[in-house]
Amino acid sequence: MRFIDAEDGSPVISGLTRVIEEDRCTLRWIWPGGIEAVYIGKKAAEQAGDGVLDTRQLKLYTKAEYKANNGYHSRIEGVGLFVFTVYACQEGSAGSQLILQPNQENRIEISAGRAKIYYSISSKGGLFRKFKTIQIQVTTEVPVAKDVLCYVKKQGSYPANKDDGMLYPFVAPFAAGKNVLPAIEIGKQDFIRLFFTDGRTYGQMYELISV
Repeated sequence: MRFIDAEDGSPVISGLTRVIEEDRCTLRWIWPGGIEAVYIGKKAAEQAGDGVLDTRQLKLYTKAEYKANNGYHSRIEGVGLFVFTVYACQEGSAGSQLILQPNQENRIEISAGRAKIYYSISSKGGLFRKFKTIQIQVTTEVPVAKDVLCYVKKQGSYPANKDDGMLYPFVAPFAAGKNVLPAIEIGKQDFIRLFFTDGRTYGQMYELISV
């Protein structure tokens, strides 16, 4: 079994939709002519664009099963966004061929709920010191990549958003559970707050909570 790029006239998946009822998701799509089976993949959204495709993680689903079940059903488990991809499967001289669609009409996102990320910032400083020591602690329900969060430093008041001050990236990912970061020194009149690097994307996957 191998992947091939879609060409003009290739059988491709279209009209992919989702229906979510409690903890179950139903996918439906338009089957191209001549295709009797598809392979379905599921990945966390942050991993879906890494270009790694492993056929061992795909599930075979036939047109007969689709008709009998009125679609493809999957339980929604975990948290965050997941991407389902439906690959049309055609038989060639070299065996099964899965069609890669550059238009991505065979991909759809499913939200399994937002994972909570709690953070706290403590500070220590002497009366006559020009600097204060900041300790950031992040506690998360799931592992979080380092580029999901950033911290912003502003003089005189707390920053209102990630563009309201000096932005600093994190240099390591966050493990599930408690993460105590190395202490940093900032000016006595500086203030720090954490933000998503991309609120539109990561705000769908995580809930950032100051404690």
